[in-house]
Amino acid sequence: MAATPYDLRHACLSGWLNAGVPATQVAEWAGHSLQMLLTVYAKCVDGQAEVSRARIAAALEADHG
Repeated sequence: MAATPYDLRHACLSGWLNAGVPATQVAEWAGHSLQMLLTVYAKCVDGQAEVSRARIAAALEADHG
């Protein structure tokens, strides 16, 4: 288990970000400003480049039918 409730919160928010939940949504759910969320949690996000490239490719494909 986590040492403190804050550790659980940190794990939860980090998990949401890594799952691809938009930072704006995570910030709202956490009661943070977007700036605060990214200041604290940006270093926790891992592997989003590949997901982002796939989303861009899918959007471009949809535009060209």
